[in-house]
Amino acid sequence: MTEPFTILFVCTGNTCRSPMAEGALRVLLERERPGETRVMSAGTGTADGYPATEFAVEAARMWKADISGHSSQLLTPELIAESDLILTMTQHHRDRVLQLDPAAADRTFLLKQFPDDSPVGEPVDDPIGQPLTIYNQVFLEIGEYLGKNLSEFLYRIDERKT
Repeated sequence: MTEPFTILFVCTGNTCRSPMAEGALRVLLERERPGETRVMSAGTGTADGYPATEFAVEAARMWKADISGHSSQLLTPELIAESDLILTMTQHHRDRVLQLDPAAADRTFLLKQFPDDSPVGEPVDDPIGQPLTIYNQVFLEIGEYLGKNLSEFLYRIDERKT
């Protein structure tokens, strides 16, 4: 059996944006390609073991994504190496991925630019410290981009199987 197609989301603290994106995409892909993917997240400036924020957990419930058991992890060269696709929330996060592993350039994208490989683009704003309404807005924005590009995710997953 082949290894699952691995998608990694990257933000700063790995307690808001990337866990919400991880949870949302996991829900979408489990419907479309059950058991064929692994979705993870990591942070460029975090320590291991922090939970997702309360509002991130609440916002993710919109799609019935349960991220209540999330535990933050620091972005490492090993996580990058095991990822087939890496989606970052900002240009800074993309730069950090490429600092750690320059060979990952062809599979690292800004979330809002994907599948365009332009290294510049609009960031996903960080909701940390904001009210639940802002988390909900950020989650809906992330969900919009994931939904809009679902066919591209499925294509990449299926392409690797052949």
